[in-house]
Amino acid sequence: MTTDRELGFTPTYELRKMIRSKDISPVELTESHIRRADELDPKLGIFITRISDMAMDAAREAEDAVVRGDELGPLHGIPVPYKDTEPMRGVRWTHGSLTYKDNIAEIDSLPVERIKTAGAIITGKTNTPENGFAGTTENRVAPPARNPWNPDKTPGGSSGGASAAVASGLTSFAPGGDGGGSIRIPAAFAGVYGIKATQGRVPRLASPTRNAGLNIMNNATSGPLTRTVRDAAETLAIFSGYDPRGEYDTITDEVPDFTGALTKGVKGMKIGWTLDMGGNPVDPEVVQIAERAATAFEDLGANVETVDFKPADHEEVFWTFFDYFTIKGLDAAREDFDNHREDMTDYFGEYMDRADTLSAERMWIIFSNIGAYRKYVNDYFGKYDLLLSPTLAVPAFDIGDAPEIIDGKKVPHRLWGFTPFTYLFNLTGNPAASAPAGFSAEGLPIGLHIIGDMKDEVSVLAASAAFEEARPWAEKRPPVS
Repeated sequence: MTTDRELGFTPTYELRKMIRSKDISPVELTESHIRRADELDPKLGIFITRISDMAMDAAREAEDAVVRGDELGPLHGIPVPYKDTEPMRGVRWTHGSLTYKDNIAEIDSLPVERIKTAGAIITGKTNTPENGFAGTTENRVAPPARNPWNPDKTPGGSSGGASAAVASGLTSFAPGGDGGGSIRIPAAFAGVYGIKATQGRVPRLASPTRNAGLNIMNNATSGPLTRTVRDAAETLAIFSGYDPRGEYDTITDEVPDFTGALTKGVKGMKIGWTLDMGGNPVDPEVVQIAERAATAFEDLGANVETVDFKPADHEEVFWTFFDYFTIKGLDAAREDFDNHREDMTDYFGEYMDRADTLSAERMWIIFSNIGAYRKYVNDYFGKYDLLLSPTLAVPAFDIGDAPEIIDGKKVPHRLWGFTPFTYLFNLTGNPAASAPAGFSAEGLPIGLHIIGDMKDEVSVLAASAAFEEARPWAEKRPPVS
């Protein structure tokens, strides 16, 4: 008999086969998932809200559909925990904010709607920092999310509950959202795979309001955290594609064949490698492990070159992102800021305080800089197929103890200095993934960042799958699992 733990570590595509062949039922699988959640959630802070009764009702309906012989969606009967920055109708939706601790969502967001239409059984809302505005996962609504490789360490953020769920074997797929690295950061810290699609590939509802289910920044996008690249490709396809209800920046092109990309390989690709992306401080151990991973692509038939990738001074890039990030947050959370400042976490309140002082001139500079970065990155991809870098500047650190000094150098901002490689590609919109590259001397995961040209998720997935085959990671299991 397959144990709950083994089921939790079984890839989504294998669970789909098991349900369709009736080797396991949606009810049995969901019951197993709930037992695993009972065990893991208290140790890892995975959830803000659990909806076990609602999940079991949905599982019974899913089982009836299997018995009737109905056409089944690609996630039919599979339990999936969903990040609490997205609303699900009738379920508590806090955004990780104390102000919204009793808020009930009135609608499903488009990504939630698509996952439900695919047949998934949503089992709860995973942990996130306040409004998704941090690279770690602490808030005033729930205990902090913890890293299954060492529970004293952060699993990253803002999709920290999701990464802890996947890494610990609660689930093989958990949706995240990425506005500055919030899929890739927790993927790297927790040793799983995560991909952010091209901006606009995954649509969001237009006319954002607090109950319309939008990410609060237009450089944010939903996407998967998984243990296998195949699961990521298949679930990203579910998220993707034009919807007439979407915002103006939704890509109208046909969705590429993400699953077909998995066998393409990297032979003949021209790939650039940067160890610091223009002078950012990076832990030497991280550089060593990520660089070793980057050279593996040469063995796979690609041409890998060290490149001087520097769109601007690294501190200028950071402050451009940070100020854009905060002003978008203030725009969405103005009522909270004006009326509930005392309920905010220290970090979110700090962001809003800064945003409230930014001038029109500063905003003009920010948008000018973003335009320049986009041109620089576009020019780079006129010469190269992919760019590789470390995903993060350090391994996971103790909860609440983000580093102010890295490799002897002071970082621009304590809460974001460890993630200098991710946020640029939210400003430019490029697709990017983090793949497990190895482990630090302390046994903590290190990620390799794989960035592609606009609309070219296919090359990112092809490279990720080739790397996964050469350096498999899916069977590595953390102590808390």
